[in-house]
Amino acid sequence: MKTKLLTSLLAGIVAAAPAFAELTFSSLSYRTGPYAANGIPLADGYADYMTLLNERDGGIGGVKTRVIECETGYNTEKGVECYEATKGEGVLVYEPYSTGMTYQLIPKTAADGIALHTGGYGRTSAKNGEVFRNVFNYPANYWDGASGAINHLLDINGGNIQGKKVALVYHNSAYGKEPIRTLEVLAEKHGYELSLLPVDHPGQEQKSQWLQIRRDRPDYVLMWGWGVMNQVAIQEAVNIRFPMENFIGIWWSGSENDVLPAGPKANGYKALSFHGVGNEFPVLDDIKKYVVDAGKAAGAGDQIGTVLYNRGMYMAMLHSEAARTAQKMTGNSDVSQGDMIKAMEAFEMTEAKMVDLGLPNFGPSFKVTCQNHGGDGLVAVAQWDANAGSWNMISDYKQSDQSVVAKLIAEDSAAYAAENNITPNCN
Repeated sequence: MKTKLLTSLLAGIVAAAPAFAELTFSSLSYRTGPYAANGIPLADGYADYMTLLNERDGGIGGVKTRVIECETGYNTEKGVECYEATKGEGVLVYEPYSTGMTYQLIPKTAADGIALHTGGYGRTSAKNGEVFRNVFNYPANYWDGASGAINHLLDINGGNIQGKKVALVYHNSAYGKEPIRTLEVLAEKHGYELSLLPVDHPGQEQKSQWLQIRRDRPDYVLMWGWGVMNQVAIQEAVNIRFPMENFIGIWWSGSENDVLPAGPKANGYKALSFHGVGNEFPVLDDIKKYVVDAGKAAGAGDQIGTVLYNRGMYMAMLHSEAARTAQKMTGNSDVSQGDMIKAMEAFEMTEAKMVDLGLPNFGPSFKVTCQNHGGDGLVAVAQWDANAGSWNMISDYKQSDQSVVAKLIAEDSAAYAAENNITPNCN
């Protein structure tokens, strides 16, 4: 009888003892639809990194990670439905990889007290944390990208692009329109002539835009595209013999998927970047060993080292390190949604930390504060080498023109605050 009572008592104690929940993350993926070719490596890179943490390290701070993947087809309405269906699962941060979804989720996540990270996309003015308390877009944003493109043109023209013609070919959506105001202000500053050429979703028909480019003969073409739009644009540029070294895409227009269909003639095409390219990083060897070779990969395991796989992996690293920061800040292995927001606002990424994570020189160092949810706006340029079949960095990380970008962010975030009765604060 005593033995039975003791066993029962011990069982009750174990049942009542607090058990650390899994650290839950979300993947609003799009493995189907017109943008699946890009969505698949993004989702694979994110999932595989989280699996690596579980298989190699036993999770984060001793707590296993869990990724809830929800298919959106890159459809804003479906993305919002996925958010509503999963937010009650304790998801620490959402990363929608869609500017359209981001605009819809900003007020929802604010009301629910959940972190929203839009690394390299989304609403640029969310960099102002005094207004967008739970939204983060480090390490760089679209206006940094626009300035980074112009910085590159200045660099290759001895600092003077007065009178140059610059055309912007852009996806006719909230995403594609993001850089326009910045490019217009920079045109006033540097004296170049800007022309705007929208391309309707999904971007398979661009004959008229490239006929206009052939007629107007711009010195440079910039592109804010996604999915098949990029492939078509690069092929159209080849068709009119536009010099590839004068064609520069945003980081969402600079993957292997974009250049390979055009074959050798895509050689020299450039794209902006906020993270490393290639497969020469120790963490990728670990992913192959602990995840792919162990049969635990999210996909076929053939995307490791590609631009978009690396980007998904990078976002997972930033999220997991923010969760680790939350553990250190609270002294608890479990992390709440509120803890995650506080940790992301106190987040710092250093080169020493990236080396420890197996990602030396992979991305810029940055520090997040309440006033700055977006990092320092450091942007690099990569170029496609068709002969080697690889992207190569051709510049160091350089800061965007903060005299322009910071002013635009202040203006836009102030307007958002006024429209939504938000009192900017850091309390």
